[in-house]
Amino acid sequence: MTHSRPRIRELLDERHLSPRRDLGQNFVADANTVRRIAHLARVGPGDRVVEIGAGLGSLTLALAETRADVLAVEVDRGLAAALRTIVAEHPNVRVIEADAMTLDWDSVIGPDPVVLVANLPYNVATPLVADVLDGVGRVERLLVMVQREVAERFAAAPRTAAYGAVSVKIAYWASARIVGFVPASVFVPRPNVESAIVEIVRHEPPATDPTLLFTLVRTAFNQRRKMLRRSLSEVVTPAQFAVAGIEPTARPEELDVTAWCALAEAVAA
Repeated sequence: MTHSRPRIRELLDERHLSPRRDLGQNFVADANTVRRIAHLARVGPGDRVVEIGAGLGSLTLALAETRADVLAVEVDRGLAAALRTIVAEHPNVRVIEADAMTLDWDSVIGPDPVVLVANLPYNVATPLVADVLDGVGRVERLLVMVQREVAERFAAAPRTAAYGAVSVKIAYWASARIVGFVPASVFVPRPNVESAIVEIVRHEPPATDPTLLFTLVRTAFNQRRKMLRRSLSEVVTPAQFAVAGIEPTARPEELDVTAWCALAEAVAA
């Protein structure tokens, strides 16, 4: 069972709650959408799922139906209390009240691999995904519903308008692809943008030092209209560009993750 639009409004009214704009709260009110996400998550009995921003549990209930073990994380105290009641009949679901941006992942998920599934608000989507990829290796796969523009950045290829620093970071740690689109009409309240579902699957990263790599990437993309010889003039020499096989006149969006790694390795040598 998942929530209809009237049921969401009823649950909010019963607890004197309302969607919080500061937390980007938009609740899914469409059974087909949440079951589609649960299906795309490819989880079942024996799998461990972390759901970030569980809200009133529309997606949580769909994940519970897969019989995976679900840890639902919700930062809003009122919603977390409501969610515990909503999922009380599902022993495979555990709810914690916590901020995913400051979560102690070691204590929360333990040593075993997990899948992260979430409907992420715009203001936390990029930093949360980046932090998880950087620091929580046990999250082997992510399936996130985000604003379409953010999804396009996550999965962008070089030489496209959406390609940026976060595209390189994700490509370093994982493979990303958009697996579906979600209209604004399925949310309560209705947002002004379309959403998309992105699957991010970890792979073995290159041996390149990620700290140096991402420093170069951020520095260059902060001045993305400039040639690399200008934006990186203080950190990369002409000789290092030559060693890496990178044209100093290139702009940051022209380099794929392999080329960025080559440049970082030339600088580190």
